[in-house]
Order: sequence, then structure tokens, then C-alpha cells
Amino acid sequence: MHQNGSARDFATDVASWLDDLDDDALIQRRDAAELAIQQMGITFTVYSDKGNIDREWPFDIIPRIISDREWRAVEAGLKQRIRALNCFIHDVYNEQAIFNDGVVPRDLIETSTNFRPECLGLTPPHSVWAHICGSDLVRDKDGTVYVLEDNLRVPSGVSYMIENREIMKRTVPELFSRCRVRPVDNYTSNLRRMLASLSPVPNPTLCVLTPGVFNSAYFEHAFLAQEIGAELVEGRDLVVQDDTVYMRDVNGLIKVDVLYRRVDDAFLDPSCFNPDSKLGVAGLMDAWRAGNVAIANAPGAGVADDKVVYSYVPDIIRYYLNETPTLANVPTYRCSDPDSLAHVLDNLDALVVKPANESGGYGMLIGPHSTAEQQAAMADNIRANPRNYIAQPTLSISTSPTLCGGGEDPLSLAARHVDLRPFVLQGDDITVTTGGLTRVALVPGSLVVNSSQGGGSKDTWIVEDGVEGAPS
Repeated sequence: MHQNGSARDFATDVASWLDDLDDDALIQRRDAAELAIQQMGITFTVYSDKGNIDREWPFDIIPRIISDREWRAVEAGLKQRIRALNCFIHDVYNEQAIFNDGVVPRDLIETSTNFRPECLGLTPPHSVWAHICGSDLVRDKDGTVYVLEDNLRVPSGVSYMIENREIMKRTVPELFSRCRVRPVDNYTSNLRRMLASLSPVPNPTLCVLTPGVFNSAYFEHAFLAQEIGAELVEGRDLVVQDDTVYMRDVNGLIKVDVLYRRVDDAFLDPSCFNPDSKLGVAGLMDAWRAGNVAIANAPGAGVADDKVVYSYVPDIIRYYLNETPTLANVPTYRCSDPDSLAHVLDNLDALVVKPANESGGYGMLIGPHSTAEQQAAMADNIRANPRNYIAQPTLSISTSPTLCGGGEDPLSLAARHVDLRPFVLQGDDITVTTGGLTRVALVPGSLVVNSSQGGGSKDTWIVEDGVEGAPS
């Protein structure tokens, strides 16, 4: 929307559709979406002190709309970023040229909780370590699209992106005939093709390794396994013999060629990492080192999923690709730097502070929305371990019209802050989802969009804007 409240050119069809609906019709569509979510069994789990709570997926029927012209630039930037990040990870575990050349400090990696010395000297297929990346994007008030972070361990959310589109098709089918919306349902075929490219075996056996039904993303694990024709397995379903991974089946053992793991590194192999882990299988790392199974994402890929490493990504792109970064990083203060540390401690009420390796919005301080007590507690945390913290200015991130309801007006439309998580796949080639998962902060004024922290979601529409050269 423009600041005067009028719709941008590429969003006028949706705006006029909304204008044509009376209150009863809008209520009907909202209720139909909620019914579809129940029928499709779309849920997510929130961890709390009172136990795990299984909730229906929070969804807003007003789509977020992005022009195809803008999206093509973002897509190119994401491809550039994943290429550079994979060059970086491979270098970390092999030549370490970027340290020797003084571009990234060596001690940054040696103190990273996600650095895995067990991976030194290894080369996975295509020299690619991070096969699936979810990068979080926001748009600032001046229109600049910033990358907030790159999720390279076990990024989640893509199943909700696909299901959001299905909900919209059921709820507002006539709107798709008005708007030229690019599809999102090719992600699962791209995922299967990418995973298969990691194995030399024709038509390899694929498995999705899940921590189990109590994991917050279990819905997604089951969804993706079904969509890509993979077996959904837990650690207890696997066994390693002679450096080969097998899946237990009623007919005996079946060799596993590619494992799409949704289990953190530390729990993958109790004989190599956490000895108490029941989520992985002993011997998995030996099988991977022997080249008898491919693992996506590869163990050790999380070394680049560190918010301090994030601050070096523009340098990493220039170093490996000799290209100018096309997507912007948010200006970042590294608390390990004494001058930056002093600035951060003096301005906690104005900055967003993040721990280096947390996810889901946990452990953050959003200065303008924080209390003096919260700022004092964060200051203590930073002083105790400066390496583990970064800080960024509070952006005026963009909003999207959202059907909020509540109070005396159950159908009120209001502006709510949003971000966007596209998903990037890299195997023998690179593909990017068309748009991604739009997360929306449902609380007025809040900047926290994570579903685990009360956020909701929208379908993201990349619409053709009539620009010459736009894909059909």
C-alpha cells in the first residue's frame, strides 16, 4: 500500500476484490479458511513452561503481494548469497584461505558452537554443505530489502508456505482468476531432485529423519516426507552396519542413500557428538565420511548459521565470488569488538540485540520495547560473553494489511509488521521458492513475527506486473 492508503498498481485487483466484499462475505471467507486449516490438520507446537501446546496454524486471508519485478532481484540476491556461503563453509573445513587472508578472523570460527572439527578435510557432493537455506528478509521504510539472518541448520516453515496457498485456493478461488499469481507448489519436486542429486545411485532411497512427534515442526517433517516420496524415520528406525545406513522395514533392512535430517548436529550420532542422544544413530558420521550416505544439510553447515558470521557475509561474497552483494545486510555491531561493545551497552534501549546461535526469536532484546530490568539482564549476558552477541538498529520494517478483528469491530483491517522467509535449495543447481513464508506480528506495534512467539502467517503472492521480460 502507498502511504495515502491506496493500493500499489500490482495490488489493485486484490484491493478492489476486498472493496466488493460486504462484512458477511468476508466473515464467510475467514471462517472457510479456519475450517480448511482444521480439515487439513495444519498445526504447530509451542513450547512453554506449562508443556507443549499444539495449536492450529494462525493464518490471515489477506495475501501479501510482491511484484514479479522486485522478486526477480531478490531471487538473484539469494542465489548469490547461498553460493558464497557454501564456498565459505567448504573453505572452513578445508583450505581455510579466508582466515589466512585475514578476511574473517580464525578465532571467530574456533569459538563457534556450530563448528565441527569432525568435518575437517571432508568434501560432500558438489562441495555443497548447506543444501536448504531459509533466509529471513524485511523491507525498511526506504524500500530497501535487508537480510536479517540465514538459517542453515534445519530451517523450517516451507510446508506452511505450501499449505497457505492451498488454503487460499479453497477460500478465495475467484481471486486467482483476477490475479496472475506465480505458483509455489514446485518446491517439493525441486527438493526431491536436489536430494537425489547428492547420491550417485539412480533413483536413490530418501529418508526424512525427524526427532519425533513432540518436535514443534513434526507436521512439516511428515508433510515433506509424503510430498517427496521419502520414508519418515526416527533414529530408532535406523542402523549402521559396515559404514552403511539401513532403515528397518518389515521385510528386513533397506539401504538409505540420502538422509534429509531435521535433527541438530549434536544429536545426529551419539558415537561422535552427544553420547546421550536418542534422536540419531551411532555410526552415521562414519557412513557419511565413507560416502555411503548423503546428509542434507551436511553436518557442520551450521558454522555459517551464526549471527556474527552473518555480519561478514558481504565480505564473504566479495572474497569468493568477486561480486558486489546485491542484497543488503542490516548494519551490525559485533560485541566482541571493544568499541562496538561500548556503543551497544550505552544504547540498549534503541537497539535489537541477538545471541549468535539462538533461533525462533528466543534470547533477543528489542530495545525500544524493553524494560529497564530486561536491558540490565541483557547487559550482564553480553558482558559475560561478548562473542555471543550482536546488535542492530531497530528497522522500520514494512507492514501489510491484516484482518485483525477483536473488540467492537471483528473485521477491522490494520497494518501489521511482516517479514519473509524464502527457501533456497542448492545441489547440482540452485532454485528459490517463488516468494516464501510471510510471517506477521499479530500484536499491534510488535516486531516479533515468529509463530512460536505469537506470530501468524499470510500467503505470499508474486504477481506479474506487466514488465517486459516477466515470466509467463
